[in-house]
Amino acid sequence: MASGTRPILRERPVLIFIARLSILASLWAGTPASAQSPSHTPAPGSDERKAVMDSLRAPVERELKKRVVFKVDHLKLQSGWAFVRGVPEQPGGKAMDYRGTEYQEAIRQGVFDNWFCALLRKQGGKWKVVVYSIGATDVVYEGWDKEYKAPPGIFR
Repeated sequence: MASGTRPILRERPVLIFIARLSILASLWAGTPASAQSPSHTPAPGSDERKAVMDSLRAPVERELKKRVVFKVDHLKLQSGWAFVRGVPEQPGGKAMDYRGTEYQEAIRQGVFDNWFCALLRKQGGKWKVVVYSIGATDVVYEGWDKEYKAPPGIFR
């Protein structure tokens, strides 16, 4: 090496650091949400589970004009998203009475399955319902991961 010249690495350590940081940031940004944190199911009775279910309960009770409890078959949370599936019931575990609701006619026509599913997102420290469905006769949540950019792991 000629005198008065320095290796490039020593001359520009800040630029190299920024370049490395930039590469790491782009790799992390390209990592799917499912790889950033694993999905989990909050325990029955936990504050986390109660917060999710209470957030869903409000719009469902408004729609049905009845009190509702949820018999949950599936609940998974991941990266600020929640997906829940189950059966709406009346308090005390009785079957939901859909008389007087928009679902009464669908039941009469035989195009109603007694279940619900919902996608929620945590924003500002509170769970908010993104979308939900009651009584669908198909798998309405298929594609919600792509449509709403939710982690696919919560649906399995």
